Order: sequence, then structure tokens, then C-alpha cells
Amino acid sequence: MPVYIMISTLTNEGRKTIKNNPERIKEVDKEIEKMGVKVLTQYALLGMYDFLSVVEAPDNETVAKMSTELGARGTIQLMTLSAIPIYEFVEKMG
Repeated sequence: MPVYIMISTLTNEGRKTIKNNPERIKEVDKEIEKMGVKVLTQYALLGMYDFLSVVEAPDNETVAKMSTELGARGTIQLMTLSAIPIYEFVEKMG
């Protein structure tokens, strides 16, 4: 299944939500899974972005819908990148 990297930044509203209820992150993971996207791993980041998530989804459209749904809440801004496993990349290049 295709893999995607999501880099996210919390809005002021999102920061308030996480500060008051850090468990909200786990709740959102469950919501994402209901949208057909599997969360493989996540990291909290220091610097210009707040979180990095590695997810799996059946196609670009599913990820686009998930990104739109999350972004429409006004608590997070997302950048989503398609990721190609390096050995698949090498194979296609050969």
C-alpha cells in the first residue's frame, strides 16, 4: 500500500487543544483510521514543524480527503508527501 509522509503545524487553536487534552492526538489517529488511512508512526518535532506522521493509504484520493477533513477543522496545517520505498525506486530506475 502507498506510504505518505505528513508534516504538520498546529494553529493557535490546535495548540490550545493539545495543551488541554494531549490524548486528543490518539483520538485523531482513530478518526484517521476510520477514513481509510493507517498511521504507521508519528514523531513530535522541534523547530518549524510540530509533528511528522508516516501513514499508509490505498490511494492519493483517500489521503487528499483525509488532509482536507483535518485541515478544515482549523487546528492544523498539513503538508502531505508521497513516499516511495528506496528499493522500489532503485528497481524502477534500473
